[in-house]
Amino acid sequence: MILSINDNNIEVGIDEAGRGCLSGRVYSAAVILPKEFNDEYYLNIKDSKKISRKKRKEIRKYIEENAIDFGIGYSEPKEIDEINILNANIKSMHRALDNLTVEFDHIYIDGDKFKPYYKNDNVIPYSCITKGDNIYYNIAAASILAKVYHDEYVEDLIKKNPDLDKYNWSNNMCYGAKSHMDAIKKYGITEYHRKTFGICKFY
Repeated sequence: MILSINDNNIEVGIDEAGRGCLSGRVYSAAVILPKEFNDEYYLNIKDSKKISRKKRKEIRKYIEENAIDFGIGYSEPKEIDEINILNANIKSMHRALDNLTVEFDHIYIDGDKFKPYYKNDNVIPYSCITKGDNIYYNIAAASILAKVYHDEYVEDLIKKNPDLDKYNWSNNMCYGAKSHMDAIKKYGITEYHRKTFGICKFY
């Protein structure tokens, strides 16, 4: 894992969470970390899938307190259905970048898909890095924030409407687990489901 790809640039890392879900928003985070830290806790920053839910929340706090800047963006289920998940995901990434207040020189995206991001009519240089959350701390930090914000969104939906947990969202976080799909077969879909996704298309 590396903290900086080019020491002369202000670099931002981007990752998403919820892209493969059957329901709910897709979230993205953009993070600019310092190029060095005064402690070694930053070594805990890694691909969010390798960290427990409880630990992610703890590391999220550390990232937000120590990042030079961070931004969060999302796309709603209706938008996902209208423009497809790839375009909605990239829009959520652009929105996360819009929410940064620090000027940046280069964008590093986890994965292989992105569309040019403009700032003051200029395209900001970008690079796509496959499995970037295992290579670059900025992307790993973004993966953690995106995942925590996504999961807190799902938890908030359930808190506001406990009946939604008949889909077992508190455990599957809206992904296509068997418990979720079995509940769709039994109860149908909600306003939060992505109607163009998998089993949802038939209900």
